[in-house]
Amino acid sequence: MGKLAFLFSGQGAQYVGMGKEMAAKYESSDDVFEQATRALEFDIKKMIFEGDDETLKITENTQPAILTTSIACARPLLEGGIKPDVVAGLSLGEYSAHVLSGTIGFMDAVGLVKKRGKYMQEAVPVGKGAMAAILGLDAKDVIECCKEASQEGIVEPANFNCPGQVVIAGELKAVEKAVEIAKLREARRAMLLPVSAPFHCSMLKSAGEKLAEELEKIDFNDMQIPVVANVNAEYILDKTIVKKLLIRQVSNSVLFEASIKNMLKNGVDTFVEIGPGKVLSGFVRKISREVRVLNVEDVDSLNKTLCELKSS
Repeated sequence: MGKLAFLFSGQGAQYVGMGKEMAAKYESSDDVFEQATRALEFDIKKMIFEGDDETLKITENTQPAILTTSIACARPLLEGGIKPDVVAGLSLGEYSAHVLSGTIGFMDAVGLVKKRGKYMQEAVPVGKGAMAAILGLDAKDVIECCKEASQEGIVEPANFNCPGQVVIAGELKAVEKAVEIAKLREARRAMLLPVSAPFHCSMLKSAGEKLAEELEKIDFNDMQIPVVANVNAEYILDKTIVKKLLIRQVSNSVLFEASIKNMLKNGVDTFVEIGPGKVLSGFVRKISREVRVLNVEDVDSLNKTLCELKSS
């Protein structure tokens, strides 16, 4: 029998009203939003359910909002008797994975990712950094584009999402140059992304250093479920190395495609994306067409996923 993986959404998947339906129907989901409000000492529940896009898009709001919504969506699934064999997440989503694994308590995690968002935003002045998506080139070609463009400044691969989709990050001029080079190499598309900072590149090392100080204040617990780490795509069950991996994650490439491939190699044949949106589901389908991909972001998708998993 195949294995089950839970995948957790990253930044960019947020929308006003996410998780509201789940909180209205499930007490365990509503409790998560209430806990987040207490931990952060402001009404994040109201901001997520009734706020505006601009406020939600601010990185230090987005990160705790997505973490909270993701865990709120996971709780009824767990109550339905569904337990994953492995968990992972894209960037911010790795924190949701660690909450589910038991490594980090939810109250600690929600405060931590708010600070993570703040430090990531502060690391580079607005307008100095950029990110771009390169579609239709393989990873080696994108790495070459970055090397060639690096005469203009820092530019590095930030996210290896799936075959033919790599996100790059760095200084604005260098990223623009890499986009030009990618187009000359006949990339299907190469475009700047509407982001506020160049995530997952060496320009964010100062954010990692500040995050390290916050991580030291938190007691990590024994992991109940393996987490596949973004920075090395390996199964992690040793809580003593998690802090180092999360510090590195801020300024290193996210190896999402390699993470999925490692899970496939370890017998995973069903993936459930938990939290807002279906971006990760799309990536998984591009990595393998042989697997089953489900999602949970509202009551309807939860019921469909429970039905599908219990009937198999």
